[in-house]
Amino acid sequence: MLTAELLKSSSGKIIFNDTGQNIMQLPVSKILEDFKSFGLLLFRGFDVNYEQMKVFAEQFDATFINQYNRPIVDLNNQFITLVDSGMHYIAPHCENANSPFRPDVVWFCCAVPATEGGETLFWDGVEVWKAMSRELQQLFIDQKIRYVQKFLASHWQQFLGASATIDDVKKILDNMADISYKINQDESLILEYICSGVIKTKYGNQDAFANSIISEYRNPRAIVTFANGCAIPVKIINEIQKIMDDLIGFIPWMSGDLVMIDNSRFLHGRKSFNDKRRRIVTLLSDMK
Repeated sequence: MLTAELLKSSSGKIIFNDTGQNIMQLPVSKILEDFKSFGLLLFRGFDVNYEQMKVFAEQFDATFINQYNRPIVDLNNQFITLVDSGMHYIAPHCENANSPFRPDVVWFCCAVPATEGGETLFWDGVEVWKAMSRELQQLFIDQKIRYVQKFLASHWQQFLGASATIDDVKKILDNMADISYKINQDESLILEYICSGVIKTKYGNQDAFANSIISEYRNPRAIVTFANGCAIPVKIINEIQKIMDDLIGFIPWMSGDLVMIDNSRFLHGRKSFNDKRRRIVTLLSDMK
């Protein structure tokens, strides 16, 4: 039989396989019900590989999203990539929240865990928002966030396809709200995106502090400010970080684990590690 329990320090849920059942035998309607309720599901004991991850995800009417600047695992399966390179700590963020291309779901599958460290970290943005002072909440209600990033031509072509032209990029961006951009002579793109730091979750319509403010603030190559161009004070960043430190959850990976994360609700990150064998793959999707 299948057993389930809550992840510590989180509203997420672990679904254990005690009988050697194939993950494709799980009832899709029940999994979707749990996903809408908990926002983060860890499937353990199903011995999932990256090909099974994609087939499993397809059951949820998933539309897959290309990822740029990450190694592709399989040339015949270009939506599946390795996670961010390196072995460093990764700060809390929602995938692509610094752009208008945020996916609904982030999938992770573990082939080889690190011998020590390397756990995926996560934060429930609904709980982070609830833990904020009224003054801090009001600040992010009143002030939107401005992200600025650069895309090389090879980056946006990974999103749109190798045959895409700069005119294709213009057509897409010109139809989007809260976007401004500049195209350089080498067809690289400077993209400025303005959005709220607190969003409504896809399921449940709850307020969630689900964004990439902390990770972009800590990234020396990124720019994040308030929408008016004013810097976000270090005091505010530290206050947010303290709240998140108190609400952190972690996934101690085992081979064959599969994780399904609601990207409108949960932020994720990574503990540092020192093991070149660690191999975690990822997949991004939108759901109907």
